[in-house]
Amino acid sequence: MKLRHLLLLLGLVALVASAQPDTGLVDAARGPVAVNQPTDPPRLTNAVNDDVRRPRNYDMQPPTIPHRVDGYQIDKNFNKCLDCHARAKTEFSLAIPISPTHYLDRAGKVLPQVSTRRYFCMQCHVTQEPVLPIVGNAFEGVPAPSGK
Repeated sequence: MKLRHLLLLLGLVALVASAQPDTGLVDAARGPVAVNQPTDPPRLTNAVNDDVRRPRNYDMQPPTIPHRVDGYQIDKNFNKCLDCHARAKTEFSLAIPISPTHYLDRAGKVLPQVSTRRYFCMQCHVTQEPVLPIVGNAFEGVPAPSGK
């Protein structure tokens, strides 16, 4: 008898969980489609490829990538970014050199190569898309201190 009640209760829970009422709730990031309905993601366009350095919004913000990186190989065996941005190659490439912080291990010891903690560039650095923001943003960073 108890097993029968348990199976009945589980079936009822599964039925309730599978029912998706049309809540009508919307999220600005998804557009006018209700949150319980599927949507297609926005199509990406051509990434910004102007090599213009963008200002940062806050102290220690990773700089954005001002050029295309489609097809860049970045895995445990090779990092295409280092072809230009490694400190030993920037004199020739004229690229911005990697920050000295990327050559420190967890203990603060200086390494001869990029630290494995900082090897996968696109964990922090991102390319830009020429699109309008999905939602408004009035963020204002703290102004840099004046050099008095």
